[in-house]
Amino acid sequence: MTTAVPMSLLSDTATVGVDGSLFVGGCSVSELAATYGTPLFVYDEDHLRARCREAVQAFGRRNVVYASKAFLCKAMALLAYEEGLLLDVATGGELHIVLAAGVPASACVMHGNNKSVQELRQAITAGVHHIVVDSFDEMDRLDSLHGEGLPCPDVLLRITPGVHAHTHEFIATGQDDSKFGFNLGNGDAARAVDRATNSASMRLVGLHCHIGSNVFEASSFAKAAEVMAKFADPFGLPELVLGGGLGVAYTSGEEAPTIAHWGNV
Repeated sequence: MTTAVPMSLLSDTATVGVDGSLFVGGCSVSELAATYGTPLFVYDEDHLRARCREAVQAFGRRNVVYASKAFLCKAMALLAYEEGLLLDVATGGELHIVLAAGVPASACVMHGNNKSVQELRQAITAGVHHIVVDSFDEMDRLDSLHGEGLPCPDVLLRITPGVHAHTHEFIATGQDDSKFGFNLGNGDAARAVDRATNSASMRLVGLHCHIGSNVFEASSFAKAAEVMAKFADPFGLPELVLGGGLGVAYTSGEEAPTIAHWGNV
């Protein structure tokens, strides 16, 4: 016996026909499968725009950054930008797609824990909003590029706050033994701030952390905010960017906080 999928796991526009067939955005899922074959990924534009607007309502226009690793094509990049989001890109390829979509480089944040010299050069030349610096090696690369005559980019430092998020260990990123960012506990974070502050090859404008993906407990973000604010306060930097992926219910019985709840933490 089959069990009906809860409507809460489907998109906002999902409906069930009188014959029990599923429709998304007014389109029959069965007809889509028959036309295009399976497996088939279907993206609901109205649902995506609604989530973007919910995030902007909670955090403010251009204060939300869409992680393009979730899904990226030119249409998705332009949709996110149109709805008031910045875009997080982690490779030169992702940056290329976003720019090809017509999104200005000034709306892009360059992430990634292993950016090549060429990717950093591409980001600086394009004029991205921020580069999120992940390691001392990356600082060395920025020094080298500045020595070539490239302009000084605005940067955030990615800090590992030592916060354990409520998520699977394979997608947790904020704990002390994370391979991402500058560790707060061992002093690397303070050393990175000192180096960036006194560097001629980068302009430090803020700090960033990312505690993991598919995080179901909003309190994890509150803990990260507490730790990061305490560390950041003495430096007087204009930006503190708290990152991580909000949990999404995939199965019956799972409950995830809403974006509005997330914004109120």
